[in-house]
Amino acid sequence: MLAGPPGPAQPRPRGAPLDSPGMSASEFTHLDPLGRARMVDVTAKDATHRRAVARCRVHMQPDTAAKIASGAITKGDVLAVARVAGIQAAKQTPSLLPLCHPLLVGSVYVNFRIEHEHVEIEVQVDTVDRTGVEMEALTACAVAALTVYDMCKSVDRGMTIGELALWEKTGGRSGTYRRPGDDRDELDL
Repeated sequence: MLAGPPGPAQPRPRGAPLDSPGMSASEFTHLDPLGRARMVDVTAKDATHRRAVARCRVHMQPDTAAKIASGAITKGDVLAVARVAGIQAAKQTPSLLPLCHPLLVGSVYVNFRIEHEHVEIEVQVDTVDRTGVEMEALTACAVAALTVYDMCKSVDRGMTIGELALWEKTGGRSGTYRRPGDDRDELDL
């Protein structure tokens, strides 16, 4: 016989361990034994070169893409503003994501490819530090995309932002990751 839907969740008593099906609080890297959020201790790690590449797309009407390409958006140079916004976002990532370690961002490259119905954004972030820069690359990419939207919304409110993903990461204990099926050309980083 099948059981009915589960009843309402019972509140966890204050300070009680967090339990999850199949995992105890001690198995989560960002929870202490009582189930409270914590930053992972990276002080024992060696500082190494780390790189992350993220990509996303802003989908839009063909006329909007053409206006971006020709510099005809009335707010100004869309890609120049989006590039600076992405760089700034990479540096501010720990202020936005509470368990993200502050680190020295060594370099940020933000590049664009204008296609018929979208602008593709690619961000590369490098550091020499104890933890990776995946979140910095993803945050920079997302904020650059939001900036493209903001700069162009007066001509195309139907734009959508999508396909935000980590495409590559190098360095650190886990080594190199490349997104399977990465057959798109790099954007001249």
